[in-house]
Amino acid sequence: MRLLVTRPEPDATALRAQLIAQGHEVLVEPLITIRFDNADPIELDGVQALIATSRNGLRALASSPAIEQARSLPLFAVGPGTAATAKALGFQNVIKGPGTGRELVSFIISHADVNGGPLLHLAGDVLAYDFSSELTRLGYHVLRPIVYETEPATRLSGSIATRIANGYIEGVILLSPRTAAVFAKLIKEHGLVEPARQLTYFCISEATAAQLKEIAPLKVEIAAAPNLQEVLALTARATPQSI
Repeated sequence: MRLLVTRPEPDATALRAQLIAQGHEVLVEPLITIRFDNADPIELDGVQALIATSRNGLRALASSPAIEQARSLPLFAVGPGTAATAKALGFQNVIKGPGTGRELVSFIISHADVNGGPLLHLAGDVLAYDFSSELTRLGYHVLRPIVYETEPATRLSGSIATRIANGYIEGVILLSPRTAAVFAKLIKEHGLVEPARQLTYFCISEATAAQLKEIAPLKVEIAAAPNLQEVLALTARATPQSI
């Protein structure tokens, strides 16, 4: 199947390799660029645990002077991918939580001491779900430095727009609600709604799929759980639409 990967680099290239291994032809068009140059400093004095809801937060921490101190702290990670990245960076106590920030609240409550010092969320400038307010309401002190920024694409590249228009691309991988919203916006701006409706969309969650409503796609596949492994399970079963 001819698939379009939309996630930011460097994860887009890694995903491309996994999809090629499944037998797909893969094009890459990152719809969000991750930037670390304006990151807030990470101060860990008194912090009882870290919260990572994306690999990018961990990448920001990896380049911070705080990384050595951070490795000895417990780290709550959303989903298996973020947990694996934390372990690869040398974190000693990685607590793998559920796959969404919304579900993470109850998980943190069951593991963290409300009187044990602040929790520090390695946050980006845009959050799919801001759980810090809920934790604050329950008595936790949550620090949220902005450790990376996200910049959405303003246009599709000419080659990708042409391939969508002529039906060359058969499927699109969408791994966040924001990426899906950016994709839908650009499809409308390029006048590609009709050909885009014919594509198969492999979405990491219901919330991601919901961002495609203005395109009204004919076929949407939603992962059984909100993680990359389940999205790859969908693409592993996919077959080409064209001969």
